[in-house]
Amino acid sequence: MPLPKLTKLEMRVMDALWTHGALCIRDILETFPAKSRPIYSTVQTIVYRLEAKKAVRRIHKISNAHIFEAAIARDAARGRLIDELLSLFGGRAQPVMTHLVESGKLTMDDVKQAEELLRNLEKRAAEKKDKR
Repeated sequence: MPLPKLTKLEMRVMDALWTHGALCIRDILETFPAKSRPIYSTVQTIVYRLEAKKAVRRIHKISNAHIFEAAIARDAARGRLIDELLSLFGGRAQPVMTHLVESGKLTMDDVKQAEELLRNLEKRAAEKKDKR
């Protein structure tokens, strides 16, 4: 099943569930900063939309409160967002990387970690090829 497309507010709700584990709507609401906290019914609507998208699921009920947990992984949702972003650039990562470098948001540590990941991927691909 393909991952659902998530809005910014839906991602914020998902982040609360990924960070804190299973929560009721009131507890999700409390994870928002007080200054920019949406009203309860807004968060409730978002959670129900996420449930319809199969991104969250109800796991049990305590009194009148339903407890929800994330049904999709954080890395999978992030990957979907990044793929959507890259599609705006024809699937090319170079414009995004250039912006990150020029804005100072990409550090040498980030580059070193990416290089290490690429080396590991190449190593795994070579090992897989040798097994054939």
